[in-house]
Amino acid sequence: METVCMPQYSDNASRIDRRAAMGLGALALAGSTLSARAETPNETIALWPSTPPGGQALELAHRTLENAFLPTDRHLFSIAYPTLTVFRPARPDGSAILIAAGGGFSYEAFDLEGTAPAELFAASGVTAFVLTYRLPGEGWKDAPDVPLQDAQRAIRIIRASRDFALDPTRIGILGFSAGGHVAASLATRYGAQVYAPVDEADRLDARPSFAALLYPVITMLRPFAHEASCEKLLGPNAPVALRTAYSVERAVTADTPPVFLCVAADDADVAPDNTLAMFAALRARKVPSEMHVFENGGHGFGLGAPGTPEAQWPQLFLRWGSSHRYFRDVA
Repeated sequence: METVCMPQYSDNASRIDRRAAMGLGALALAGSTLSARAETPNETIALWPSTPPGGQALELAHRTLENAFLPTDRHLFSIAYPTLTVFRPARPDGSAILIAAGGGFSYEAFDLEGTAPAELFAASGVTAFVLTYRLPGEGWKDAPDVPLQDAQRAIRIIRASRDFALDPTRIGILGFSAGGHVAASLATRYGAQVYAPVDEADRLDARPSFAALLYPVITMLRPFAHEASCEKLLGPNAPVALRTAYSVERAVTADTPPVFLCVAADDADVAPDNTLAMFAALRARKVPSEMHVFENGGHGFGLGAPGTPEAQWPQLFLRWGSSHRYFRDVA
């Protein structure tokens, strides 16, 4: 694994990370434990027994990019072998959540939107799995479906495992930003056959019990598409038909699992209209859903800085989940 310092970001990414450095990132809630995490071995599970689908003859050297604006946050890219990083609660309640970090399909904000929320939810009894999914713009065959392949496989592996004493009807997915597109895709396209089965786990249902979408990338259609994510997912100059096929709000059905949504009204990077469109599609098909729009917070606020309104969303989510009996009762 190569570690690279002083990343070069686009203007949007720099603005997001400066915002986090000013205190709006989730890591403020995680405390000093994050500073030592790089030296602490994590329990990990490989998603695929050998080369992932569409990776034959592809050579990628996994890299970790230290965030120059928030040093305790690592950005991952060149992911050749996706994994699950496990956070076990001291008192598991039988539920589980798969977490997909964002990064515009260019990288994954592993700590800000991965390990920090995983630790928080594990403290509440939820077994948390941080997904490192493959990035579609790195040479994979069937690139637009690569993140969904990993998400489907991850849910199946979690359901197949007997090592965590989980209730298979209480396993959901949480996604941030581009990871929100991964989560929403799983919630709507769980039944799509996007890879050939590799073992017995692939006989299991990939439908998540619930989904949570935080400032998500949803539509690929203008004027509200996040163009950087769209280009990484679908390639440059994607035709309207392809953009439509990967606009998740178009894929919602009555069988979509319940969804929790959260966004800040002042998000200048991924238009809040993405979240609103998803909520409207869910309501139109009578899918149980709850949406919270905070006045401030911008994009990429993770768990939210302590004392800010947006920092309330994890508790709101846990209460929503407990009302659906996914989690234990929250005081």
